[in-house]
Amino acid sequence: MDDPRTVLDVDEYPDTEAQKNRMLTLEEWQEKWVNRNISFHQERGHQLLKKHLDTFLKDEKGLRVFFPLCGKAVEMKWYEWININILSLEFLSLISSLQSSSGNISLYCCNLFDLPRVNIGKFDRIWDRGAFVAVNPGDRKRYADVMLSLTRTGFQYFLCVLAYDPTKHAGPPFYVPDAEIERLFGSVCNIHCLEKVDVFEERHKSWGIDYIIEKLYLFTEK
Repeated sequence: MDDPRTVLDVDEYPDTEAQKNRMLTLEEWQEKWVNRNISFHQERGHQLLKKHLDTFLKDEKGLRVFFPLCGKAVEMKWYEWININILSLEFLSLISSLQSSSGNISLYCCNLFDLPRVNIGKFDRIWDRGAFVAVNPGDRKRYADVMLSLTRTGFQYFLCVLAYDPTKHAGPPFYVPDAEIERLFGSVCNIHCLEKVDVFEERHKSWGIDYIIEKLYLFTEK
């Protein structure tokens, strides 16, 4: 009898330490952008966010939404005309800022770990796709602490992570096990997995992997 399980039923890879000491420098990230090695960018926006947008916004107006390590995220435009204030951040060594013509999208360029001294305020929503999975594994605790320090009472935090065999691909994007999410966010947040999606494409074969699953989590205040 055929196994009825799909790739979405694959158990987490047991070697969660495989990428523990992996590090990328700021210069290496900048080189990716210069060479347009940015396959992580999605021209049409992220479809899981689009699908669960009502859950994310809860039909509330006047929200402050944070996009960490935003890159060229087109999702920012989805909010521009619905009374939502967006602040996005890209990882550069110098602190600078830009603002959209509509006035409700602001872009900060700085080291993410300098955010506490930039004083950007707190947020009702965080859309974390491509940020947590890009942070060096050794910096995840610092990253989680910064993100949680930016949340307002009643926040909603969407986090996308990837699951694959980390012994076959060094990252980034880095593999994030469920236990790591619970360890870093579980004391402060209720954690709910909204959806798992098989996102394997032909290009992933060059990583040496044969499956990759994207998971969308919703964090809410305990």
